Amino acid sequence: MKKRGFEIVTQYQKANIHLPTRATKKAAGYDFEAAEDVVIPAFWKTLVAKLSRNENVEPKVLKPVLVPTGIKAYMAEDEYLQLANRSSNSLKRFLTLSNGVGIIDSDYYNNPANEGHIMFQFTNFGLTDVVIKKGERIGQGIFLPFLKADGDHAITERTGGFGSSGVDEKR
Repeated sequence: MKKRGFEIVTQYQKANIHLPTRATKKAAGYDFEAAEDVVIPAFWKTLVAKLSRNENVEPKVLKPVLVPTGIKAYMAEDEYLQLANRSSNSLKRFLTLSNGVGIIDSDYYNNPANEGHIMFQFTNFGLTDVVIKKGERIGQGIFLPFLKADGDHAITERTGGFGSSGVDEKR
């Protein structure tokens, strides 16, 4: 019986990508790689260009970029996969995880919207665009258990993929 692990999503089965692995015996995190080349535009470059042309700055212009991994994760119901940035991304490349930390719930696996495809969400606070190449390590995933509060009665089922637990749609 499988406890937890990784699989390649259908769309990337023939893309020659690698399942996440730990770099050392004592590493907590599994290293994720980019499944394709992606450009993360410089936040400031985009902002300054718009302002210098006296254009309105729409939030969509400055939105984060999703970097696909081609990977999905399975785990027990009382576990989640925490996505974290690589320290070198922010130190050397000014890339931050836009959501701080990514949370992959167990019911995200094989959801009908995107098969549970894990993506890292980056914002580039540098002055130049950053190119992430296919196969480049972009972040880490750590499997963790979680506890539920007394009286927890969550009954909503996941209805969507990335960024959707179904809760906001019901309110």
